[in-house]
Amino acid sequence: MLVSAIKTTDEIWKFPPSFWPAEPQWQNFIEAWNSAPFGLYMFNSLFTATAIVLFQIFSAAMMAYALTQFRFKGQKFLFASILAIYMLPAASTYVPSYVILSKLNMLDSYQGMIISNAVSVFGIFFIRQAFMQVPKEMVEAAKVDGASHWTILWKVLLPMTKSSFLTFSLISFVQMFNNYLWPSLILKSQDKYLITMGLRQFFIEGGAYGIKWPLVMAANVFAVVPLLLLFFVAQKWFIKGINDRGVKG
Repeated sequence: MLVSAIKTTDEIWKFPPSFWPAEPQWQNFIEAWNSAPFGLYMFNSLFTATAIVLFQIFSAAMMAYALTQFRFKGQKFLFASILAIYMLPAASTYVPSYVILSKLNMLDSYQGMIISNAVSVFGIFFIRQAFMQVPKEMVEAAKVDGASHWTILWKVLLPMTKSSFLTFSLISFVQMFNNYLWPSLILKSQDKYLITMGLRQFFIEGGAYGIKWPLVMAANVFAVVPLLLLFFVAQKWFIKGINDRGVKG
């Protein structure tokens, strides 16, 4: 993708193909950036993805705490219901979700995008599994010291499962940043387009369905770079969360 972005259109379709262009066309990045408001699209994606991840972390932590630290009637049924919901195809929820947002007057808004993704069933399951690995003695000791449930959640369980939270945050952020189908259904104003929608719009208009492939490739580089930087920064915690199942110490 990067190499194609600095080629000419003729070099992309040349046969046999050459890996490196005869003369790198670095100006393709400038031309692509100036051809569409990619800065706005990336801000929209970064803002909504970050807000959604924060809501998902909070809701997943609260729900996971209830499922692991409380004992109540119907607890197993509740958890089974959550897993059953996770098995539903995402597309099957689009129509009822669209109707709900329409009645709340939240279509074509950041609020609708964020609230409709504020809870992650995968996050609840993932954080629950991490909490189950924490020794019960740690929680009991905190209760003996007079710690409230709120304190136990954020000052005992969270620090001990920090790698799991960071792993889930990374997975969720990438998923929300790359989300296309649902945002394309509820967001209609171009100033609210996410980067995925902006790329499609550019492919249709600026890219002219492949006539300007170097510019299309350059635009895709803009979308990929933030995710690569995020992974390089967080890879240590991501690998740690996979290896130690999220429990520190």
